[in-house]
Amino acid sequence: MTRRQLTDEQWQLIEPFLPIGEYGPYPERLREQFEGVIWRFRTSSQWREMPGEFGPWPTVYGRFRVWRDAGVFTVLLEGVIAEAARQGKTDLSLVSVDSTTARAHHDAAGM
Repeated sequence: MTRRQLTDEQWQLIEPFLPIGEYGPYPERLREQFEGVIWRFRTSSQWREMPGEFGPWPTVYGRFRVWRDAGVFTVLLEGVIAEAARQGKTDLSLVSVDSTTARAHHDAAGM
């Protein structure tokens, strides 16, 4: 029995952002692999500790690396924000911008 991390509605929003390569993942395992990535970061566990229900951990880790390197998570975040805005569920009062100023040594400027 698979522990679902995502509702079907959430998955319908996420799935179009996940590329399916020439050699996989097989579409029927795509959700399990993505949920394996979620499990890994929610639990702060090591990849090797991943339950088998998400597939072999090296496969899930490899899929994560492909998605990370392709910028999938950045595009997914932007897509989720755009969908929330479309539904009127964004609250810009929650946006936080932080900056820090640090003085550099005068040699850092090439003096």
